[in-house]
Amino acid sequence: MGSTCPTPLPLWASSQPCIMGIDEAGRGPVLGPMVYGCLFCAVSYQKTLASLNFADSKTLKEEKREELFENLKANDSIGWSVDIIDPRDLSAKMLKKTKINLNEISHDSAMGLVSRVLDMGVLLTEVYVDTVGDAEKYRIKLSERFPGIKFVVAKKADSLFPVVSGASIVAKVTRDRALHGWVLEETAENMHNNFGSGYPGDPETKAWLDHHKHSVFGFPTLVRFSWGTCTPYFKDIVEVL
Repeated sequence: MGSTCPTPLPLWASSQPCIMGIDEAGRGPVLGPMVYGCLFCAVSYQKTLASLNFADSKTLKEEKREELFENLKANDSIGWSVDIIDPRDLSAKMLKKTKINLNEISHDSAMGLVSRVLDMGVLLTEVYVDTVGDAEKYRIKLSERFPGIKFVVAKKADSLFPVVSGASIVAKVTRDRALHGWVLEETAENMHNNFGSGYPGDPETKAWLDHHKHSVFGFPTLVRFSWGTCTPYFKDIVEVL
């Protein structure tokens, strides 16, 4: 699943060297999708970008993030794209016979965004990424896959580089909207969407999980049932032979 900034591609994107930032939202929660977002602009626009007050999305209130997202969407000098990874996909990959761990899923999503932006015709020369796992190994992996691009992989990249701060806002707002508007496919009685933040330590999330577990079907598809958080809830589950 994914969506992109509006087409046609602005002229600067294909005629001037461009930088891009990549960041994710929702890596830790037990509920909902994980979202990878990217933001790109011409290298020459970097100074202006730094003045737009994008900050690491975790440090901003929700209203501020929403406002900044609307601003960047309306800005013709910025492009963006997202990859929304459904909780069912996360669980299925992590529970396969040959397991695909979260780091690998994250790397694949980030590389998918680089490919997508290149395929759109953007002249990408530099990409800044918040690290997942070992920063240097990740940088080598990216550089081998896309040899024409300079990659900077850093811890806390979202607070170091405005282009990654912008990507973190794209990812976080997209995830928040997906969660707020989540329609539960399951139809049991008394199901509701008051699940709190979705993080395992949140009492509201714990209460929601407790209320929504089913002795045969497990959890609704909103839940990443591959998370260790879910294991204690399965002790009363019906055994399948």
